[in-house]
Amino acid sequence: MARKAGKSAAEEPPLKLFYIFYNEERWNNWLRTLSEADFEGDGGDDVPEGIAMLYAFSEDITLSVLKIVRLWQNERFKADEALQKIDDIEAIVLSELPDGPLVELVGPVQESVLVLFAACRRFIAGDYDKDVKALIKRGRTLAAQGADETLEVAAEIGAAVIGGAACCARYVKDDIEDPTLFDDWLVEIETMGEAMKSLKNFDEEPGESS
Repeated sequence: MARKAGKSAAEEPPLKLFYIFYNEERWNNWLRTLSEADFEGDGGDDVPEGIAMLYAFSEDITLSVLKIVRLWQNERFKADEALQKIDDIEAIVLSELPDGPLVELVGPVQESVLVLFAACRRFIAGDYDKDVKALIKRGRTLAAQGADETLEVAAEIGAAVIGGAACCARYVKDDIEDPTLFDDWLVEIETMGEAMKSLKNFDEEPGESS
């Protein structure tokens, strides 16, 4: 019997991808876990459970967003699709927190990841400076002045790091008494750089759901 003519495998449309990067259930699960965590510890040298968990919570957000960027780089998404997915996560992560101790714990995380979302948008747009040293100098000046443009400069640094530039451990000052939000953003950008390295071979498989 003759074989029916049809599209070759190369001509078949790609399977739809179902990866869930982040959702409200995941966010609420983290908030519930953090609300039950011990932030005091036993007074020993070990980091309290809650502090370690708070860092993991922040890192989880960073990885989730940067996976979208990586898949855009792999041409799995068009720019507008990637930006919409980033917008969706931002709406969840920057949502209003319930009254209580979580505000003091999670609020700073929300502030620090502002640079994550801004930097990813800059990177996808391709509109950013790559001179990290000059950008940090400018950012510190603007931060000292309380200028609104500080986030824009930090976003450029973040975009450069997503693109492979080195930053920001040597620029983070551990000994300053009153770190600015810009300093917090540099710490987040350092986390972003490490996350991008860990996602070097990341790609989405058709039908993947988590």
